[in-house]
Amino acid sequence: MESGPAIFAGTAFMLFGLGLVLWTAVRVRLRRPVAEGAHPVTGPLLSLLIGAAALGGGIWCLGSV
Repeated sequence: MESGPAIFAGTAFMLFGLGLVLWTAVRVRLRRPVAEGAHPVTGPLLSLLIGAAALGGGIWCLGSV
């Protein structure tokens, strides 16, 4: 019974993390700012760390099913 919410949460985390990492990669490749007013190095780095954390959380949720 607990596998339903874990699958939903894992999928949501994975989609968010993947989307954030891909969006950040495209913005960096096009040399566009990732966050308005953020430092050109700090913005992408923080965005990639949050995306990786979301991917890790999704993998952990799906791994506990």
